[in-house]
Amino acid sequence: MISPVLPSYNRAKLSFVKGEGSWMVEADGRRFLDFASGIAVMSLGHGHPALVKALTDQANALWHTSNLYVVPQQEALAERLVEHTFADTVFFCNSGTEATELAVKMTRKYWADSDTPERTTILTFEGAFHGRSIAAISAAGSEKLTKGFGPLLPGFRHLPFGDHDALREAAKAPDVGAIMVEPLQGEGGIRTLPDACLKGLRDLCDEHGLLLIFDEIQCGVGRTGRLFAHEWAGIAPDIMMVAKGIGGGYPLGALLATEKAARGMTAGTHGSTYGGNPLGCAVGVAVMDEITKPGFLEEVRRKAGFLRQKLEGLVAAHPDVFEAVRGSGLMLGLKCRAPNTDIVAAGYDEAVLTVPAADNVLRILPALTITEEEIAQGIDRLDAAATAVSRKIAAA
Repeated sequence: MISPVLPSYNRAKLSFVKGEGSWMVEADGRRFLDFASGIAVMSLGHGHPALVKALTDQANALWHTSNLYVVPQQEALAERLVEHTFADTVFFCNSGTEATELAVKMTRKYWADSDTPERTTILTFEGAFHGRSIAAISAAGSEKLTKGFGPLLPGFRHLPFGDHDALREAAKAPDVGAIMVEPLQGEGGIRTLPDACLKGLRDLCDEHGLLLIFDEIQCGVGRTGRLFAHEWAGIAPDIMMVAKGIGGGYPLGALLATEKAARGMTAGTHGSTYGGNPLGCAVGVAVMDEITKPGFLEEVRRKAGFLRQKLEGLVAAHPDVFEAVRGSGLMLGLKCRAPNTDIVAAGYDEAVLTVPAADNVLRILPALTITEEEIAQGIDRLDAAATAVSRKIAAA
């Protein structure tokens, strides 16, 4: 008999009832160090006072009005995002997947309004993850995401990750209108696009008149030590998807764009019932205000260096379990020799939460507010988990 909740997740036998900063409390009272952050969602940790106040104050005033009217909280958040990014305009939605949907629609509308509607193809890359809708899985193209869900949406051409020759050749095709890429792949195994490659993508798009779309759903909002990951390369996209950390735990997504890229999205071309609601945007404003405070991102970078150093030591101490450290900022990964799911499970026994990813990688995604002391505790727990996995390997 099927469960009341659709069994589309392989859930761990854990049930959390409270969150406190970088800690989560299980129903039986155990305290877990959270190195997962709800998969990079809890950017300011659990129960951050500024977010709690923003949510409760707004909940006591007004929950919902709809986009038939001006939403002051939405305008305030849009103004902050425009101020601190490349963007001229922002559309709010509820998730990263919805932001991806609009990125595809905006691209097609841009070319339709440019009298070249044939330029519908978006170039994407192996290992990508852009969400779970039909458009998003069509964009990613992997069998893991697409098997059984055909026919897929046309309009995407998948390229090998890191194959510059294939990319340059594909960009010449007359039906290509955009390139879409994650500056730092999350689900794909914490694979970073070097700054030189990001600059090369910008140059390639400019050369062929293509739109450049960045997916910063997981790597954005301070996670790499800059507000957005592409800033390290000193370039900007035309369109960018944002979600996860922007809501600090409240479901919130956004699509940022230049005025040029968004020129086709006039009244009636897109909409969302809940997107940009007062509750979500009030929390988003609080998140942005915290992350853009003087010194906040510098502190993230400092703690990221400390965490990376500790993880390098962990790899050296357990060469039979781990192979290397990947990633940037507080979006790091351990390339594993042992099955990454075994290490995740061993971590549960040691009360530390991590996230598996492709290419046998273990993701480390703590809150941006985590302390050095908590990082050290998390590493100690991962060390104990790795020791347990080592013993299992030796006994096999």
